[in-house]
Amino acid sequence: MNGHDDASFISPEQLCVGLYVHIDLPWLEHPFTFGSFKIKSDDQIQTLRGLKLKRIRFDPERSDNPPLPARDNGVSEPVVPEVVPAQEDPLRIAKQQRIEVLHQHRQECAVVQKAFLKAAGVMRNVNRNLFSQPQETLEEVHEMVSQMVRIFLDRADVTLQVMGERAGGEDVYYHSLNVSVLCLMLAKGLDLKPEESQQLGTGALLHDIGLAEIPDRILRKTDPLTRAEAKLRKMHCDYGVDLGRKLGLSEPVLQIIAQHHEMQDGSGYPKGLRGDAVHPLARIVAVVNHYDNLCNPLDIHKALTPHEALSQMFAQQRGRFDAHILQLMIRSLGVYPPGTLVRLSNEALALVSSVNVEKPLRPWVVVYEPDTPADAAVMLDLGQEPDISISKALRPGQLPPEIVDYLSPRRRVTYYFDSAHDSASKH
Repeated sequence: MNGHDDASFISPEQLCVGLYVHIDLPWLEHPFTFGSFKIKSDDQIQTLRGLKLKRIRFDPERSDNPPLPARDNGVSEPVVPEVVPAQEDPLRIAKQQRIEVLHQHRQECAVVQKAFLKAAGVMRNVNRNLFSQPQETLEEVHEMVSQMVRIFLDRADVTLQVMGERAGGEDVYYHSLNVSVLCLMLAKGLDLKPEESQQLGTGALLHDIGLAEIPDRILRKTDPLTRAEAKLRKMHCDYGVDLGRKLGLSEPVLQIIAQHHEMQDGSGYPKGLRGDAVHPLARIVAVVNHYDNLCNPLDIHKALTPHEALSQMFAQQRGRFDAHILQLMIRSLGVYPPGTLVRLSNEALALVSSVNVEKPLRPWVVVYEPDTPADAAVMLDLGQEPDISISKALRPGQLPPEIVDYLSPRRRVTYYFDSAHDSASKH
């Protein structure tokens, strides 16, 4: 293969435990999880020899042992043990089953993505028509919240996916959806009544309606705001309540609009409310809103990774939030939230794609395999891979551009919650 001219190669007979090998075959044409790995057993050696490759590439620096000596300058044919036919090879059968599961997983993702994009379209209409056609628009909001509950949360096998598009003119649509869907996810864990979930979803979608009264030059400013500009921007909570009353919004929704920046320790605004003085539903929105703002600020260069955002909120700011809600969000999003770039214990690079609720340290990941096309990238459920774990979270800037492009972490964060994975992981 191109680019391997200086690589080290051995014959199959020289394989031994401890060698770090590269399989120069397409992913679907060999039974192993990865195309590069350290040999751990004689069974792996037999399977590698069964691939009938004339030579195998290995990495001396990452190997624990040197290869076995070659036979008389390679004149003798290597002794290849009898191997199980490909169609009966347990490793190959297991891999094919995993491929089928991943295919179904991608189909589910596509369905939920379509639903999310449709919801984004509804949000465009809401922002456009909320004040010119208030009654019809609010009915559309209530219907959308009901549909979001039904599509994203009601069934055990449904995937909740919120996808952000590139930063730009539609930020408010995706921020509102991110906050609303994540709030509804938490509502399920908090055992809220259907009416409360409806109010929470509606309030989360409309929590920033007061920004319509703030000049765009302030909303779009990436440099630090002046004291006067910051004071004016904070007034969007009061402006939102005034607009909400004119629209006839319910009292709980008005409380969310008024208090979504209030904090448990009194450090929030506009009134500096503390503890139980903040409405229970507003406390949920406050946690989620702060998290999404850390991940998706107006200045993309200041964005934290999901892992960094949750770490900061828990380690440095947890006194500002309702402890139970914050703990529930961390449990729901996982230690490594979706969108996090990671290095695995076998040195592979990957992107966390979804949460394994029962095993928060073992999410689903998309793996960087340069010999595999990006649109067919390997997806792994680390809950089913006991020998592989996450060793470190990374920032996109720590990786070469071609790897970042391959894994495609979007400029706007993807949140992913699949309740099917926790039930599957128990089997």
